[in-house]
Amino acid sequence: MPDAKITVLKNGPLRLEGEGLQIVDPTGAAFGLGGRTVVSLCRCGMSNNKPFCDGSHNHHGFQDEPVARELPPKKG
Repeated sequence: MPDAKITVLKNGPLRLEGEGLQIVDPTGAAFGLGGRTVVSLCRCGMSNNKPFCDGSHNHHGFQDEPVARELPPKKG
């Protein structure tokens, strides 16, 4: 699996960075990323290009102040 970094941007999208990124739909078909090593995924739900960000969060007042935290332990 390729190394990747995901950054949760303040009041914005999820920014994915890495070589060989692959994003697939529910059927497993890959989105054509055109060789990009950086893509942004929508978090606000308003993008006309989902799952990718198109900047709609700027016009719809999406706000979120991400702060890193620990998840609870896995169940089971």
